[in-house]
Amino acid sequence: MKQLYIDFDGVILDTITYPYEYVEKKLGLEINPENMSKFYSELDWKDFLKKVPVINDSIDCIQKIIESNLFEVSILTHVTTLEEAIEKIKYIRKYFDDITIIPVPRKISKTKMVHTEGSILIDDYAGNLKEWTEAGGIGVRFSPKLSSKGYPVIDRLDQILELEFV
Repeated sequence: MKQLYIDFDGVILDTITYPYEYVEKKLGLEINPENMSKFYSELDWKDFLKKVPVINDSIDCIQKIIESNLFEVSILTHVTTLEEAIEKIKYIRKYFDDITIIPVPRKISKTKMVHTEGSILIDDYAGNLKEWTEAGGIGVRFSPKLSSKGYPVIDRLDQILELEFV
C-alpha cells in the first residue's frame, strides 16, 4: 500500500483565499511569509475553520480514497501556531476517527517530517512539491484551475485513484 499525504490548506479547506485577500485588501499589506505568518498567528482558528468552505467535496473524496485500500492516507499540514494545529486536528477528527494528522511547523519542510521516498504528496503549493520530488517523493498538484506547474494535476482528491502510478 502506497503512502499518500494530503495537504490541508488550499486542498481540503479554502483557508488561502480569504486570508490573502484580507491581508492585501483590508490591511493593505504585501503578501509575504512574514505578513502571512503574523496574520495566521493572530487568527481565531476555531471560528475560522467553521466559516471556510470545503474544496470540491474533499471530505467525501478522502473517504473514497480510504475505502479504495490503495493508500495509507495521512494529512500533512503546515501550521504557524499550536492553536492552528489543535483546531485542524479537531476539524479532521469530526470526519475521520483513524487518520494520521501531522502538523508541521511552517519553518520546517514537509520532507523533514516524514519518509518521502516513493510516497505521494498532494499539495496546492508547487514549492512544497518541488522539495518533495527532490527528496524522492511523488508530487501531485491540487489546483481547481488545473494549473499543473509541471506536476500531475487534479482538481478533486478522488482523481488520485485514476492516475497511472496507482
